Amino acid sequence: MLIIGELINTSRKAIKEAVEKKDAEYIKQVAREQLAAGANYIDVNCGTMVNNEAEVMEWLVNTVQEAVEAPLSIDSPDPKAIEAGLRLAKYGQPMINSISDEKERFEAVLPLAVKYKAKLVALCMDDTGMPETGEDRVRVAQSLYQKLTAAGVADENIYFDPLVKPISAVEKAGVEVLESIKLIKQLYPKVHFTCGLSNVSYGLPNRKVLNRLFVVQTMTMGMDGYILNPTDKGMMGVVYASLALLGQDSYCMNYLTAHRKGLYED
Repeated sequence: MLIIGELINTSRKAIKEAVEKKDAEYIKQVAREQLAAGANYIDVNCGTMVNNEAEVMEWLVNTVQEAVEAPLSIDSPDPKAIEAGLRLAKYGQPMINSISDEKERFEAVLPLAVKYKAKLVALCMDDTGMPETGEDRVRVAQSLYQKLTAAGVADENIYFDPLVKPISAVEKAGVEVLESIKLIKQLYPKVHFTCGLSNVSYGLPNRKVLNRLFVVQTMTMGMDGYILNPTDKGMMGVVYASLALLGQDSYCMNYLTAHRKGLYED
């Protein structure tokens, strides 16, 4: 299970203010808290800083790495900002969030993935737009897989994101994601999956209940990575418990260790 801590993102007010003030200590605190809470990767996203994103990315990456020795997920719509982050990433294998099968995006990001030997979040989206069905997602995944592996990207470095939509707007959105994971996993058993799952509950009350149940459902189908807030102890409890119940935690050691450290709550 790969947990990507999502909190260092300038779309969040507190992070945006910290970046604008160059409040390095606050950024470092957020990074430390996520790592201590169980994150395997720290996502770094300053996509809202459109006028100087590459410069901000460099500052953020350096600041985070002064606080934690953790691999980074470099998250940006701008390939220049992605390379700025990858160039400085020095702990473990970096991740790019994200590539898609949109021609312009694919051609801009693939060389960076190859150059920096990065893991890739691969969005199941192409130039036709957001996928409508599970079949659409699988079709895009097949195209991406063929192109990525032909370029030398290993299966284990591909993390397909089936793109979660709100069930408040698309009734079958949750089912479509579950079917997509199952079908892609059957085709390519060595690839991985990740997603920002909280979108599934957008516009509905009691979102935490829906999000946590969707974690269980997607894990059962083969999802093995999430972009989430690792300091949410309720969510992390669901993750640790699901791994144990699915037989993916030998003798429940991770579940027990996390319990002793107080990393989750019931």
